Amino acid sequence: METLNYEVLKKSGYDGYVLKDAPEKVLQFGEGNFLRAFVDYWFDLANEKADWNGKCVLVQPIAPGLAKMINEQEGLYTLYLRGSENGKKVDDKRVISSVSRCLNPYEKEDFDKMMAVAASDDLEIVVSNTTEAGIVYDPACKLEDVPASSFPGKLTQVLYHRYKAGKKGIIMLACELIDNNGKELLKCVNQYIEQWGLEDGFKKYVNEDCTFCGSLVDRIVPGRIRDPKEVAELEQKHGYADPLLDVGEVFGVWVIEGDTKLNDVLPFRKAGLEDHVFVTPDMSPYKKRKVRILNGAHTGFVLGAYLAGYDIVRDCMHDDTILGYMNKMLLDEVVPILPLDQDDCKKFAAAVEDRFNNPFVNHELMSISLNSTSKWRARNMPSFLEYIEKNGKLPTCLTMSFAAYIAFYSNDVQGLTDKGLVCKRAKGNEYTVSDDRWALEFYNEHKNDDIPTLVHAVMTNEQMWGQDLTKVAGFEEATVKNLTMIREHPDPRRRQALAGQQSGQMGVERGDIAAHLDRDRRKS
Repeated sequence: METLNYEVLKKSGYDGYVLKDAPEKVLQFGEGNFLRAFVDYWFDLANEKADWNGKCVLVQPIAPGLAKMINEQEGLYTLYLRGSENGKKVDDKRVISSVSRCLNPYEKEDFDKMMAVAASDDLEIVVSNTTEAGIVYDPACKLEDVPASSFPGKLTQVLYHRYKAGKKGIIMLACELIDNNGKELLKCVNQYIEQWGLEDGFKKYVNEDCTFCGSLVDRIVPGRIRDPKEVAELEQKHGYADPLLDVGEVFGVWVIEGDTKLNDVLPFRKAGLEDHVFVTPDMSPYKKRKVRILNGAHTGFVLGAYLAGYDIVRDCMHDDTILGYMNKMLLDEVVPILPLDQDDCKKFAAAVEDRFNNPFVNHELMSISLNSTSKWRARNMPSFLEYIEKNGKLPTCLTMSFAAYIAFYSNDVQGLTDKGLVCKRAKGNEYTVSDDRWALEFYNEHKNDDIPTLVHAVMTNEQMWGQDLTKVAGFEEATVKNLTMIREHPDPRRRQALAGQQSGQMGVERGDIAAHLDRDRRKS
């Protein structure tokens, strides 16, 4: 089987959009699965739908990488977007042609090619996703390094070369998963300017002529297909081999923080992608939306669902009780307190069910359970407290979620090992809780407590919550009641039958978020 390139693609009979030649407008640090399934996908759509006519030059951020494979395929690769949309299975194929080549700057020849791109009149945008560890200032880096070891060091080299060539400033789009990614990157570049003794004119160029934007990226990218049988089947179907084949979920949102005038400069609005890629002066509300709704939903139900006997997120979406609980939590307790357009939040919440119901991804509950103490504090507690402030009562589902968190960390504790806190669920199997060591030691020390004693100890642990949660009116009593119910009846359907709506297990059925949204539209 021949490996994918433009000639092989033509022979295969592929009839989708392809752009072979175009100016190299993007320099992209990072060539991994995520960027190729996300950033390069959006630029590919911009080429097709807005005639943007641009290519991305990829750069390996570290010495080992995919440059050789990408160049052998002339930048082409197959992307599958797989998942569930409006309750229906989606499995869409697209050959991405927005990449021209990939450079390995740890080779002198490719370093020089990177600098040639830096000085090009065609270059408009620099994109990066060098992982959470990528945006870091390393004082060991020198201007004359080929290349500087840190990504901000490489970027400073690129920008300085561009400045010396007299070329216009660029737009920098940082996609690393850290707070204030754009500002942190600019901070590092300024540190190198000072350390390397570069001229004031360059500092002015970086800070005034270039535009450093933070961004929020949201798409789950499982990456390559690992089943050899499926790989072989796809090769037969495609008529070519593609070792760079990539897989991402259908859902995708890219929020770019900056002056809204950038919407006229970047190609995405013109391409009709403004629901997926857009510029906003402040992305913090969108970050809050993601953390509170998507991440909050995960943390809000997975611990209780695991104790109920489930192992995979998708299976939970097929249990009407758990699904109803999640939807009620989102629609009644989380969305109404968010400082964003309510219709937009409901759309985002409706998409959560589809994303969790992805038939192609076996997302394990135990993998989500990692560090649930800090996760519940960051993702769920703000919604919990703001709901009380707004409504003067406890949110039923979030209150139950807190009890489920305690249950997960204290269910038939077997002991503490180097790997974590070993517990046992009603299903009979042992499981290992992973968290900060001090949190695990706390639960191990309290493993013989009765329920009221344990709840009181957890709630008064200010290291966990930053405050004494027993001061929240009625919360301690409700948690004792809920934890007792979970211990006695781990199956949420049984709890529902016993406690009805009071337990917060039902209330919003499958698809009711979307239905609620439609109802609101009709009213308006």
